Amino acid sequence: MRARVTVYPRPQILDPQGKAIRDALARAGFAQVEEVRAGKSFDIELSTNDEAAARSLLEEMSQKLLANPLVEDYEIALG
Repeated sequence: MRARVTVYPRPQILDPQGKAIRDALARAGFAQVEEVRAGKSFDIELSTNDEAAARSLLEEMSQKLLANPLVEDYEIALG
Protein backbone atom coordinates (compact mmCIF):
# COMPACT_ATOMS: atom_id res chain seq x y z
CA MET A 1 0.00 0.00 0.00
CA ARG A 2 1.27 3.45 -0.92
CA ALA A 3 1.01 6.35 1.46
CA ARG A 4 2.10 9.96 1.65
CA VAL A 5 2.85 11.78 4.88
CA THR A 6 2.94 15.55 4.55
CA VAL A 7 4.58 17.49 7.38
CA TYR A 8 4.30 21.25 7.80
CA PRO A 9 4.88 23.83 10.55
CA ARG A 10 1.96 24.52 12.84
CA PRO A 11 0.18 27.80 11.99
CA GLN A 12 1.38 29.54 15.16
CA ILE A 13 5.04 28.63 14.47
CA LEU A 14 7.21 31.03 12.46
CA ASP A 15 8.23 29.59 9.10
CA PRO A 16 11.38 31.39 7.90
CA GLN A 17 11.71 29.14 4.84
CA GLY A 18 8.13 29.86 3.81
CA LYS A 19 8.69 33.60 4.33
CA ALA A 20 11.85 33.51 2.19
CA ILE A 21 9.96 31.69 -0.58
CA ARG A 22 7.09 34.20 -0.39
CA ASP A 23 9.53 37.11 -0.61
CA ALA A 24 11.32 35.51 -3.59
CA LEU A 25 7.99 34.97 -5.34
CA ALA A 26 7.09 38.64 -4.78
CA ARG A 27 10.44 39.72 -6.27
CA ALA A 28 9.78 37.44 -9.25
CA GLY A 29 6.53 39.27 -9.96
CA PHE A 30 4.04 37.13 -8.04
CA ALA A 31 2.76 39.85 -5.71
CA GLN A 32 -0.56 38.04 -5.25
CA VAL A 33 1.06 35.44 -2.95
CA GLU A 34 0.19 36.39 0.62
CA GLU A 35 1.67 33.45 2.53
CA VAL A 36 3.73 30.32 1.95
CA ARG A 37 4.17 27.49 4.43
CA ALA A 38 7.09 25.24 3.53
CA GLY A 39 6.82 21.59 4.44
CA LYS A 40 8.06 18.19 3.43
CA SER A 41 6.44 15.02 2.18
CA PHE A 42 7.33 11.36 2.41
CA ASP A 43 6.11 8.72 -0.05
CA ILE A 44 6.07 5.39 1.75
CA GLU A 45 5.35 1.92 0.40
CA LEU A 46 4.01 -0.49 3.04
CA SER A 47 3.76 -4.27 2.81
CA THR A 48 0.17 -4.34 4.08
CA ASN A 49 -3.17 -3.79 2.40
CA ASP A 50 -4.98 -3.30 5.72
CA GLU A 51 -5.84 0.41 5.87
CA ALA A 52 -6.26 0.47 9.66
CA ALA A 53 -2.89 -1.22 10.20
CA ALA A 54 -1.23 1.07 7.66
CA ARG A 55 -2.69 4.20 9.28
CA SER A 56 -1.56 3.00 12.71
CA LEU A 57 2.00 2.40 11.45
CA LEU A 58 2.11 5.77 9.70
CA GLU A 59 0.83 7.57 12.82
CA GLU A 60 3.58 5.96 14.88
CA MET A 61 6.26 6.78 12.27
CA SER A 62 5.08 10.37 12.07
CA GLN A 63 5.06 10.90 15.81
CA LYS A 64 8.42 9.21 16.41
CA LEU A 65 10.49 10.30 13.42
CA LEU A 66 8.90 12.08 10.48
CA ALA A 67 7.46 15.09 12.35
CA ASN A 68 8.40 17.07 15.42
CA PRO A 69 5.04 17.05 17.26
CA LEU A 70 5.99 20.18 19.23
CA VAL A 71 6.12 22.44 16.18
CA GLU A 72 4.79 20.44 13.21
CA ASP A 73 1.50 18.91 12.11
CA TYR A 74 1.16 16.12 9.58
CA GLU A 75 -1.40 14.60 7.26
CA ILE A 76 -1.56 10.98 6.13
CA ALA A 77 -2.99 10.04 2.75
CA LEU A 78 -3.41 6.39 1.81
CA GLY A 79 -3.56 5.50 -1.83
